[in-house]
Amino acid sequence: MPGHNAGVPQRHVPDEQPLTGGNASAGVVRVGDTVRRPAGPWTPAVHAVLDHLRAVGYRAAPRALGLDERGREVLTFAPGATVWPERFGLLEPEGRLVHVARLIREFHDAMAAFTPPPDARWQVLIPAPGAPGARGESGARGESGEFGEPGLIVHHDLAPWNLVLDEATDAWTFIDWDLLAPGTRLWDLAYAARGFVPLTGLPGFGRDEGAEAARLRRFVDAYGLAGEAERRALVPLVAARSRAMHDFLRAGREQGREPWATLWREGHGAAWRGDAEHAERRAAAWTGALLD
Repeated sequence: MPGHNAGVPQRHVPDEQPLTGGNASAGVVRVGDTVRRPAGPWTPAVHAVLDHLRAVGYRAAPRALGLDERGREVLTFAPGATVWPERFGLLEPEGRLVHVARLIREFHDAMAAFTPPPDARWQVLIPAPGAPGARGESGARGESGEFGEPGLIVHHDLAPWNLVLDEATDAWTFIDWDLLAPGTRLWDLAYAARGFVPLTGLPGFGRDEGAEAARLRRFVDAYGLAGEAERRALVPLVAARSRAMHDFLRAGREQGREPWATLWREGHGAAWRGDAEHAERRAAAWTGALLD
C-alpha cells in the first residue's frame, strides 16, 4: 500500500519485548511505545478502520502507524494490563460494566459511518450470520444481517482478554483488531456480553441466575438495545456464538491448525461448550430480565 510506512520513522529500533497475553500472541512484541505484530492481507483494511475511529474521536482503540522495515504492522502501545483473568474483579462495579457497554455502542455507531476500501480484505475465522463468510473475502458491505446495518464491520473478539485498563489514567483500550470483518451489532454484542457480564458457569466467575440476569439487563440497557425484537434475538445468539467457538476449536484440532489445536487440548473447547449449554439453560431467565 503506497505510503503505508509514512508514520514509522526508519531509525534504530529499541529492544523488543514479547507480549504474551491472550491466546494467539505469537510474534507480538513491544518496541518502545509501539506494538509490532505479524501483518496479513487484512492489515490495510484493519488500519483503515483504526484511522477512521481516530478521525471520529473514538479513543478506545490503538492508532495504526503503518508497517515497519520487517513488514510487521505497527500500533501504539496501550499502557496498563488486560483485565482477564487476574484483574477481572475490576469490572465488578456496575459503573465499569456500564462503561464497557457504552464503549461498544460508541464503536458500533462509529462504524456505521465507515466505508471500507474497495479492495478491503478481512480475516474471517467464524462467519457472522448474514455476513460474507470466506476467509480473506473482499466485500465492502456484505449481506443484510439481523437488526443492523448490512455488513457492518465489527470487532468479533470484544472480550476481557482484549480490554486493557490503565488504572493510573483511567484509559480503556480494546486491542487485537485483526479479526475485524462484516457482521452485525447483535453478533458482536452477544459475544461481548458472554465475556464481560459474564454469562458463564465457570467456577469463580459464574453467578446465581438472578444476579447474572440483572447484570445482563444492565449491560444491554447501557448499550442502548431498545427494541423488544432485538432483545429477544440477542439471547439465543449468546449460545450460538459460544457453540461456534467450540466448533471452530474442534475443527482446528481435527485439522492440526495452531494455536487452535493447542487451545482445544488445554480445554478451551470444553469451556465454550459449557458456556453454550449454560446459555441455553438460562435463556428464559435472561429473556425475562431483558423484557421486564
